[in-house]
Amino acid sequence: MSNALRVIERFSQYPLGESQSVHCPVRDVLDRIGDKWSMLMIMALATRPHRFSELHRAVHDISKRMLTQTLRDLERDGLITRHVFPTKPPSVEYRLAPLGQSLLDPMAGLVEWADRCYGDIHAARARFDGMSGEAKPESAIQGVG
Repeated sequence: MSNALRVIERFSQYPLGESQSVHCPVRDVLDRIGDKWSMLMIMALATRPHRFSELHRAVHDISKRMLTQTLRDLERDGLITRHVFPTKPPSVEYRLAPLGQSLLDPMAGLVEWADRCYGDIHAARARFDGMSGEAKPESAIQGVG
């Protein structure tokens, strides 16, 4: 059995559809780093610290409110740190915490996979979307593969 299957099998001890699954440590962490903005913030902070406005420019389609919430959530989870400098007005800088740094290698694997497979995924979407006039296979509609 591959290491990936062993990990997935160990995770499957937490039923996916039950309300108690909110206590699953894997799901709890993946909910944070798998949201729309967190990985983009971590990628931006991977190279150097950024101020709020720099992060807003780096991920231009995020609202200021969502950026603030995402940064708070990442700080709460220990993935980034917030540093306030005693200037007038105070300036704030965000950095990856050691825990956030430890996420970079696994995240790089996912980024490489996405880059490598983008063409295949794009082609699959086009095929699926081209079936719009036809009856889609039951497995495609239900997400069962």
